[in-house]
Amino acid sequence: VCVALLQVYISEVSHPGVRGMLGACPQIMAVLGSLILYALGKYLGLALDWRWLAVAGEVPVLVMIILLCFMPNSPRFLLSRGKDDEALRSLCWLRGKDTDYAQEYEQIKDSVRKQSQRVSCAEIKDPFIYKPILIAVGMRFLQQLSGVTCVLVYLQPIFKKTSVILKPQYDAAIVGLVRLFSVAIAAVAMDKAGRKILLFVSAGVMLLSNLTLGFYIHFVPASQNSSIANVTLVSSAKHPPELTNYITLIPLLATMFFIMGYAMGWGPITWLLMSEILPLKARGVASGLCVLVSWLTAFTLTLLFLRVVVVFGLEVPFLFFAVICAGNILFTGCCVPETKGRSLEQIEAFFRTGRRSLMR
Repeated sequence: VCVALLQVYISEVSHPGVRGMLGACPQIMAVLGSLILYALGKYLGLALDWRWLAVAGEVPVLVMIILLCFMPNSPRFLLSRGKDDEALRSLCWLRGKDTDYAQEYEQIKDSVRKQSQRVSCAEIKDPFIYKPILIAVGMRFLQQLSGVTCVLVYLQPIFKKTSVILKPQYDAAIVGLVRLFSVAIAAVAMDKAGRKILLFVSAGVMLLSNLTLGFYIHFVPASQNSSIANVTLVSSAKHPPELTNYITLIPLLATMFFIMGYAMGWGPITWLLMSEILPLKARGVASGLCVLVSWLTAFTLTLLFLRVVVVFGLEVPFLFFAVICAGNILFTGCCVPETKGRSLEQIEAFFRTGRRSLMR
């Protein structure tokens, strides 16, 4: 519920020039929160009972409840409820009294007036409604099919299978740091380079990473992995390191690059684009549909991952993920519009009229 509402709220209150950076903030905060919880869990687990971690988790919840009392409703939401004066005050507070918020207010008001409050069954057939919904749902579906949830959930078994020399307690820290660094890059570059170029780069990096993992697992037998790993562990004490020992770094680097690629594009940008391209009249229901499709896909994929590994081997899922990432590149080029620097009204007008000049 939080994920769906948060992205929609941020897109509706943000200025087009910084919407990309602000839209990436939830991902940055989520990763940062995970790292803090990881550190807290280790400390509380050693010094106190683990239940104190739950108590510590109440602190940000209480802070959030208090701060929510001072947050205004989005101007678009207020206008859709007929609260024009409150919407103007909200936009004035968000933009500042010294800005030209009155012109933006009229644009938002005109956009809201053109739309009815709810989507009827007949209106769903309108390309203005179903095209952005299909794009948003498709992006959420493809994002999960790229395998990120499986990699994060089964990271330790994957490292064990490929004989990566890494202590299990460091997995979460390394993954968290890589994700935080990558999302920060996306936040800075999103409003400068654009959404589509980051999606292309992200899908390309994930494609190469999945291919590397798949071919490594296929061509380097598990027995050889184990022998190489054992030699690596004792080489520093008994033997000089050999070049072949470093082959165990391949799956580690491939996994880190996969997570980096995901976090700098298909992770934060799909959530942001979902909130940008969905029409106002269907934004609430369509956002819920996107979240539902996303987590149902993640659940199904995570459930089937181990079964596929047992029957076909570990390389098959990664080669499948690589095919999906290639599809992500095609989907981005054919279906995803560039929304950098465009107001939500311009994006809606593009889907309503099909005129690409509105997005230039």
